[in-house]
Formats: sequence, structure tokens, C-alpha cells
Amino acid sequence: MPTTKEPDSLLESFLMDIKICGITTIDDAQAACSLDIQAVGLVFYAKSPRYVDEATARSIVRVLPSHMVAVGVFVDRPWSTVLATARSVGLHAVQLHGNEPPEDAARLEEAGLRVMKALFINRAPYLKDYIHYAPSAFLVECAGKQRPGGNALAWDWGQAKGAVGGTPMMLAGGLNHDNVQEALRAAEPSGVDVSSGVESRPGRKDPEKMERFVNAVRRLRPRPVLGGIFS
Repeated sequence: MPTTKEPDSLLESFLMDIKICGITTIDDAQAACSLDIQAVGLVFYAKSPRYVDEATARSIVRVLPSHMVAVGVFVDRPWSTVLATARSVGLHAVQLHGNEPPEDAARLEEAGLRVMKALFINRAPYLKDYIHYAPSAFLVECAGKQRPGGNALAWDWGQAKGAVGGTPMMLAGGLNHDNVQEALRAAEPSGVDVSSGVESRPGRKDPEKMERFVNAVRRLRPRPVLGGIFS
């Protein structure tokens, strides 16, 4: 009797999540959201050229379509401050991009936020430190000398493959439309995060570069090993 072939895995239905980070204007947000992406990032780190204050962030979040996830990026801020900002702005998720203790990530998860914890190849918290955290996902990248992220530094993406156990992982650091397929093959993440690689200048996105980046990911049709981060 003929049988229907079952899919190899339920994970076949997941798209690779794409987050465009460092959005600073409503125009850039709308251009990003016109593409096949799942999330945009708003940076609340004052030393970053992509910094936005709460009022600006709130105005950006208001124009996002209902399916788009707004992620706030914080560096070494108290968990209570992160939570207050998230609630004030209307964030759906937060990215902890400094040396935040595991307890802070846990408190924010308990408050109902999705938490991504950044781990780094070349500084603390290192990849091996994933065992101390239980976030919704990890973000893995290579830290720069001056700033913790958004440095356009390419690195050996293969170091991230399978490095955070069974937790979904977002890959970042030096990605652009020319190298993202190579990075995806090497690291096999659940999602990719891009910022400087789709900019015309620090803090302003280039619509054509964003489109080329998204198209490069979608053409490869990567299948997330551990399912989606934002879906």
C-alpha cells in the first residue's frame, strides 16, 4: 500500500530568520520591513553611531507591521532599566550585548520578553559561557576594539557551528550580501543579523544593500537546524 512521504523534519517549514539591526529612522524601518525579514534592531547604547533615544525608538516601533519583531540592543544596563525601556518603547525582545549576568537574562525572560544573549569569539562572555545562560537565543559574533558590535569585522564563522548547545543561534559580524551565504554554510545558524553591511554610512541603511542581503539569504534557502528565533 503506498505511503505518503513524511518530511525529514518539522523544521523544514522554518525560514531562516533575518534581523536588520541599527535602525535609526522611520524611513529606514519602512524600507527594511518591505523586505522578507522577521526583526529590526534598535540600539540603546549611547556610544554607538546607531544609538536611538526612547522617543525616536517609540516612533519607529509605531510604524512597524504587526508581524515584525522589534528588538532593543542594550550593553551592560541593569535589567530593571532594560525592562522599563522595553515596556516604554513597545519592544518584543531584547538583545543583551555586554557582560550582563545570567540572572538578568532570566529576569527579563520571566517578565515576558524574548532575550538574545550575545557571546563573542574574542572576549567575554565567550562561546563556552553559554552554559550559564538560558535565553531564547544566543547571538554570536566577533567583538571590535572600540565597540561591542556593529564593527563590520569578518571572522571564521565556522567557529560558531554547534557552539551553543541546543539553543537557537543568530550569527552576526562582518556580514554582507557577498559573504552571507558562505557564513551560513559555515555556521548553520537559526538566523542572521546585519547592520553595517547594509549601510550607506554609519547609522543609515541603504535600501539596495538591504534587498541584496535578504535576497542572498533567501536564494540559498538555508534550513535552521534548531528552528526559528522570532517565528
